[in-house]
Amino acid sequence: MEAEAAKYIGAGLAGTALIGAGVGIGSIFSNYLAGALRNPSAAAGQRTNLLLGFALCEATGLFGFVLAMIILFAA
Repeated sequence: MEAEAAKYIGAGLAGTALIGAGVGIGSIFSNYLAGALRNPSAAAGQRTNLLLGFALCEATGLFGFVLAMIILFAA
């Protein structure tokens, strides 16, 4: 296998972290919305957890994207 082909395969595999980030963000917001609709008075108390979960999922996706760009352009 040529080095160029291995580089593209590695970048593609690193980019799959974006799939997990999308699923995680969707899951976090859907569960928050379901809980807020069931108990609206508790929704304000869970907003911090919502934003923390969103930030962690987004960071995971960004790390995968950055890793893919490093593989493509720096290696």
